[in-house]
Amino acid sequence: MGALRHHLLLLAVATVFHLVATSSAHNITAMLEPFPDYSLFNSYLSQTKLADEINSRQTITVLALSNGAMSALAGKHPLSVIKKALSLHVLLDYYDGQKLHQISKGTTLTTTLYQTTGNAPGNLGFVNITDLKGGKVGFGSAAPGSKLDSSYTKSVKQIPYNISVLEISAPIIAPGVLSAPAPSGSDVNVTAVLEKAGCKTFASLLVKSGVIKTYEAAIDKGLTIFAPNDEAFKADGVPDLSKLTNAEVVSLLEYHALAGYTPIGTLKTSKDPISTLATNGASKYDLKVTTAGDEVTLKTGVDSSRIADTVIDATPLCVFTVDNVLLPEELFGKSPAPAPAFEPVAAPSPTPIVSPSPAPESAEPPSPVSSPPAPPAEAPVGSPADSPEAESESSTSDNGAFDVKAPALFAAITTVFATVISMALLS
Repeated sequence: MGALRHHLLLLAVATVFHLVATSSAHNITAMLEPFPDYSLFNSYLSQTKLADEINSRQTITVLALSNGAMSALAGKHPLSVIKKALSLHVLLDYYDGQKLHQISKGTTLTTTLYQTTGNAPGNLGFVNITDLKGGKVGFGSAAPGSKLDSSYTKSVKQIPYNISVLEISAPIIAPGVLSAPAPSGSDVNVTAVLEKAGCKTFASLLVKSGVIKTYEAAIDKGLTIFAPNDEAFKADGVPDLSKLTNAEVVSLLEYHALAGYTPIGTLKTSKDPISTLATNGASKYDLKVTTAGDEVTLKTGVDSSRIADTVIDATPLCVFTVDNVLLPEELFGKSPAPAPAFEPVAAPSPTPIVSPSPAPESAEPPSPVSSPPAPPAEAPVGSPADSPEAESESSTSDNGAFDVKAPALFAAITTVFATVISMALLS
């Protein structure tokens, strides 16, 4: 019985943590919407799809730029370059005004969203935060020799320990980010990219079927490719593609691509089925997306596949490798339903013979029963503060958060613990 009570208690605690975590989901665009001075910054978060990546993460800090500060980037660089620059302004840790002034030894390097792309060599994906003299906090690239060209201005909005939005005075620019040539869709050799990523079989099928031309024509307006690796075509259960008609092969290959730039963060936030290049009025040919932590899985109705790696993520093109060939229902039918569990049929019980009995005396109805109650880097520019002052502004957590209402959350928690206590007492 003791083990049962322990198990039930763990279940209750896990349930409560799940409810609390669910209640603290956030929406960065909604959080910034009431602040018109960040409208340009907010717009670029949406255009670059960084907003989706931010919304899919927890324990995060967004370094917001005012419209004036954004003028150094807006309209002067391609969207793919601006995305790289702004991804340096998304810290994968929680900082509010108070924590900025309590940094150990006065300085730290923190990981940014840019580091997760795999395109940031050395320390380019890290930001240097240094508590300076006079109560100021400086921000700059962690690349050796970089200056602290930006400083903390004020606190904008927080959902405590989930997401914090802070304003800084100027963009954080890592060396080479703005000067790097922006990829052009028409310049990308899709076949070469796929072959280099270990997807030679898939690339060969695209060329032989002519679907490569469909892909190339779609790139400029946005294209996302899910490329099965070579091992995926050798796996058990993969149909003999030589038995498909030409039209069916085309549909199968078009099913492995989406019209539009859809990075991993956007896939994580997808709730509804997503259309593919094979989708038309008569046939759905859609995909469903499920997420478990950082792992994203595509479900077809016949099989499913994990997104294994990101090959290219540069507006307007995304190329992912997947572990399995995606088999659409429209070509290969639904996956077989599991066989029903065997249930023994009970023999009918004999009908009892009821002897007549005198009518009972009338009785009053019973009264109701009441219910029970970072990596190494060179020394940063700037000296640590002698006596920093915390200057964070107070903020609430209502705007932009999909909060579970307090009564509902309290009721759920109360119900779980009441059940556990009751079962423990009964045991």
